[in-house]
Amino acid sequence: MKTYNQSNFFKHTFCEFIQKDDFSFPEKTNYKSKSESRYFYTEEGVYRESNHWGRVANCRWKLIAKEDYKNQTTGIGFAKWTDFYPIHSKEKIFFIDVNFDKKTAEIKSNQKTSTTHLFNFPEAIKRKKQITHLFKETKWANYFEMDLTELRCAIISEYIHSDKTLHQIKKAHS
Repeated sequence: MKTYNQSNFFKHTFCEFIQKDDFSFPEKTNYKSKSESRYFYTEEGVYRESNHWGRVANCRWKLIAKEDYKNQTTGIGFAKWTDFYPIHSKEKIFFIDVNFDKKTAEIKSNQKTSTTHLFNFPEAIKRKKQITHLFKETKWANYFEMDLTELRCAIISEYIHSDKTLHQIKKAHS
């Protein structure tokens, strides 16, 4: 596995920064981007202050924030160097966390052995998009005789815990 540091963490990586309200940037930060994001490096990791998260240049950086955080609001996050993962790797180190009540799906990283089914980043992105579609649309469910909520739960649960395609899973439930 690649080791990340201040000279390469910004090159095609996925990372989940944890929101920090108790950090003040020193007068001289280590780096300030064209979009006004500020970075401060430590031996353990990096602090980032920014008003944009998600797709950042060629990276996918998420801010794991308190519930009252709104996008486009400046927030400070911290990530350890060990929290950065390559997004172009074929390694299966990502899983999809689904919240059925809120009808959301999030990609998360996990290098430890787990009972959760893991995907490489491109596959996780593809599956997340399809899950979002399953939550937003209802037309696809017209040919099933199951309750929509139960059907979504059954199909999505199988989809995030296997390598089966969505088509294979839908076909098995029809």
